[in-house]
Amino acid sequence: MIQSKWHTTAEVAVMLGFGLSKTKMLVLTGEIRSVKIGRNRGILPDWVDEYIKRVTSGAKATSA
Repeated sequence: MIQSKWHTTAEVAVMLGFGLSKTKMLVLTGEIRSVKIGRNRGILPDWVDEYIKRVTSGAKATSA
């Protein structure tokens, strides 16, 4: 069985809990790395992880 190595923008939007428009903007501005494959964009799982690490690295822990 072949496992997908690339994610689509729509798949990444679902993973992150973002809307498709916001995710497309993050991709187009380079916040989330991607490559153009024909008419589509491909996003490696590692690139999604990089984005998450980058945006959470400055987050302060809060206690309830």
